[in-house]
Amino acid sequence: MITKLMKKILLQLTMFLFILSCASPYVVNVIGPNDTELSCKELSAEIAKANQYADEAQQAKKAGKPHNIGAILLFLPGYGVTMKNIEEATKAAKERSLHLNKLKEKKNC
Repeated sequence: MITKLMKKILLQLTMFLFILSCASPYVVNVIGPNDTELSCKELSAEIAKANQYADEAQQAKKAGKPHNIGAILLFLPGYGVTMKNIEEATKAAKERSLHLNKLKEKKNC
């Protein structure tokens, strides 16, 4: 009975770590469908969001994060894919911020 319980707990822990190893940051769209219609205040808010996404992606890059440890332990290629996704997320967030800043300039904000 105890062995069944231990196996069940071990299986659940393994699945939990596997799922964590697949975690990755959010990749934003560089150009939103309504970007040109946003007010100056809304553009500033969107720039802040894009910068926050870039910061979150950089935080996810740290090897001590649970999803990175899970990826290294359970699925090493998953760690490489996560790192690539982090770079894509950071680049997209920076490009979005740049795009929104250009819109602010055009609107003389």
